[in-house]
Amino acid sequence: MNLTGIHHLTAVTARAADNLAFYTEVLGLRLVKQTVNQDDVSAYHLFYADGLASPGSDITFFDWPAPPERRGANSIVRTHLRVAGGLDGWCERLDRAGVTRGAPETRDGRLTLDFDDPEGQRLALVDDSGAGEAHPWDRSPVPAPEQIRGLGPIRLAVAQPERTGAVLTDVLGMRRERGFDAPEGWVEVFAMGPGGPAAEIQLLRDTSAPARAGAGGVHHVAFRIPDAEHEAWADRLRANRVPSSGPVDRYYFRSLYFREPNGILFEIATDGPGFAADEPLETLGERLALPPFLEPRRAAIEAGLKPLRR
Repeated sequence: MNLTGIHHLTAVTARAADNLAFYTEVLGLRLVKQTVNQDDVSAYHLFYADGLASPGSDITFFDWPAPPERRGANSIVRTHLRVAGGLDGWCERLDRAGVTRGAPETRDGRLTLDFDDPEGQRLALVDDSGAGEAHPWDRSPVPAPEQIRGLGPIRLAVAQPERTGAVLTDVLGMRRERGFDAPEGWVEVFAMGPGGPAAEIQLLRDTSAPARAGAGGVHHVAFRIPDAEHEAWADRLRANRVPSSGPVDRYYFRSLYFREPNGILFEIATDGPGFAADEPLETLGERLALPPFLEPRRAAIEAGLKPLRR
């Protein structure tokens, strides 16, 4: 029973329309699900992914009217997005869009390009050498060979990395594989399942003041499991005396939530049923989708949401 990779990452935006424009028009991702936060239906929950809405390819956003994140320790500090074929085209694309970026550099043996989204969300493109499957979106403004293929690695910065590392290995079954020097300090790399950038967590020590959640920050990271292992993972967390949410049905996948010792929220999520559970694959994300238990409230929910398109 092993995690198989990164499932998704959920961040916070205070500007949903601008967020949609950036992630679809600049980064070329597909809006695969336009729904609401199931625990706060006043907020959009937007999912961006590859052409098939594949598990492991989606970065998602809660739309909350929050002030900017105060950066600091005990937070997710860099979300890597996998591409193939070099970064020259991406440098030109980001420059045309006025995006704040660094210079491409080799880090942990992979060509990497750091940049921020318009709200300060810390991202990076990493050349994964084309490993694994790719599912480009035929309506993306980014040419298919250069499109974002998925997530990973994800970097965490915590005050006590030894405690987080113990959870990654002893509870979640990850492997401590190597370390490397980054501008912020020494980074430990933990791998799950098949390994590689789609299945890696990077862990960095940060002794600064704790981060304060807000727009431009990350809410949580989720790890992939096969559908049939959901209950077994709930049992595993209980056996390790890890307080958790218990099984949660999110309709598009089933989840478990818990906080690691430094306070970062982790999710374990099944690959299925998937985003085509309630709308055709060809038209994913084109209308507000609600899980069945929220459908009777559609009129009130739609009335409380601001326009998404600019």
